[in-house]
Amino acid sequence: MPSDAHALALAVARLNRRMRRERRSELTPTQLSVLGAVALLGPATPGAIAAHEQVKPPSVTRILNQLTETGYISRLPDPEDGRQVLVEISAGGHLWLQQERKRRDAWLHEQLQKLHGEERDLLRAAAPVLKRLAEAE
Repeated sequence: MPSDAHALALAVARLNRRMRRERRSELTPTQLSVLGAVALLGPATPGAIAAHEQVKPPSVTRILNQLTETGYISRLPDPEDGRQVLVEISAGGHLWLQQERKRRDAWLHEQLQKLHGEERDLLRAAAPVLKRLAEAE
């Protein structure tokens, strides 16, 4: 019999895979995650984005270069340190991210409506706990 940890990990992984299948994006999941981080953080250095995403700076630099080529982000000089560059989401990137999230949320909303009210309540209560687990050190 699987442990609670194993059962939860399996359920979360399967839901994540299913939600990714519902995407209709030219971006990889990693690119999408970085774009979301840029939107969340506002103008930020590549190092701050790498720390937020918990990846090494060279990896995030490569992804930021790809997102710059798509026009979803732009780079600007850091007004406080001319040696640094800040990255921010472009208007096109913001619009694209909104549309992507709207598609994902519509699919999930449809699935949630198929559940009993008690099941939806349980998931609503679990969401903050799952978020804390995802952000744990």
